[in-house]
Amino acid sequence: MSDSRVNLLNFDRQGMEAFFTELGEKPFRTTQMLKWIYQFGVSDFAQMTNLSKAMREKLTAIAEIRVPDIIEQQVSDDGTIKWLLQLEQGNAIETVFIPENDRGTLCVSSQIGCALECRFCSTAQQGFNRNLSTAEIIGQVWAANQAMKVMPRNQRVISNVVLMGMGEPLLNFNNVVAAMNIMMDDNAYGLSKRRVTISTSGVVPALERLKAVSDVALAVSLHATNDTLRNELVPINKKYPIKQLLNACKFYVKGDHKRKVTFEYVMLDGINDKPQHARELVALIKDIPSKVNLIPFNPFPGSGYQCSSAETIEMFRNILKKAGVISTTRKTRGEDIDAACGQLAGKVMDKTKRRFRREEIKVSRHNINNKSISGRIL
Repeated sequence: MSDSRVNLLNFDRQGMEAFFTELGEKPFRTTQMLKWIYQFGVSDFAQMTNLSKAMREKLTAIAEIRVPDIIEQQVSDDGTIKWLLQLEQGNAIETVFIPENDRGTLCVSSQIGCALECRFCSTAQQGFNRNLSTAEIIGQVWAANQAMKVMPRNQRVISNVVLMGMGEPLLNFNNVVAAMNIMMDDNAYGLSKRRVTISTSGVVPALERLKAVSDVALAVSLHATNDTLRNELVPINKKYPIKQLLNACKFYVKGDHKRKVTFEYVMLDGINDKPQHARELVALIKDIPSKVNLIPFNPFPGSGYQCSSAETIEMFRNILKKAGVISTTRKTRGEDIDAACGQLAGKVMDKTKRRFRREEIKVSRHNINNKSISGRIL
């Protein structure tokens, strides 16, 4: 397709209305288009039979419906599905579907790689290339429905969407918000605001902006109970420390007695899983309507961390429960296909040179150690 064509997947309702208004069309065209694309999964204008032939020909000349291509599908023993989707310039992202008895959750990426450097996350080790467009974000939902051969108009297999894949969603604010608008539009995917979740590592100014434009569910990657440790695990904490982050969380849920923040807490053996950490966590969030999701760490090569034992995780959770904190332990899904939390990698043409710098550091340390050993031998 020509790059001059407009990809309609980049438009939420407001953007689509502006597009059709510019063409001299009535607002109802927006509803028609949203239904064709998202409820019926149609990407060929010629099949949109309630549009005039002239309109279909005009759209074919100036617009397109283009989604990322699925180039690989892996299915876990537990039923989890991971797709690798091809993007431009050799990049690829990963999207994961997690089926459960009462729901089907799609984990969607928002960036190619990640601009942050959380120490326990495989995605962060891949570096960063760019933000995804709205079309590339919502296109993951479209492609997943196509791959599973379901038509949202008749059969809703994806009941929940979480922006917890590759990337930090709030660093791609406008495109992510537009994609979430499409997810929740009654004439598109029609998901409840409680079934669309945005996860952030703590981009405080963007979190404060989010409240003004959206009321989706919020998950916050906390992972530590003091700034010293969080600075190490989640380096953005150096810019927006825990107190600022928690104040922003409190502001986000203020005025809605049904809304809770989900605090995500990865369990790292000997690092953040001691009884005092659990008690500190209780004290930190006591004034915020919230629940805690304990996440067993999913190892990846070179991470340097180990997962807390099942007994330690249970002890940690019991301390929270006794203090009245709602807490759950996330069931690890898709680990055998590297589809579990923190394991998504895709294919990132890294512009940050992060991996290159990391390899240089490894080589330097190796050389220093060899010299030290040689000196002792001599």
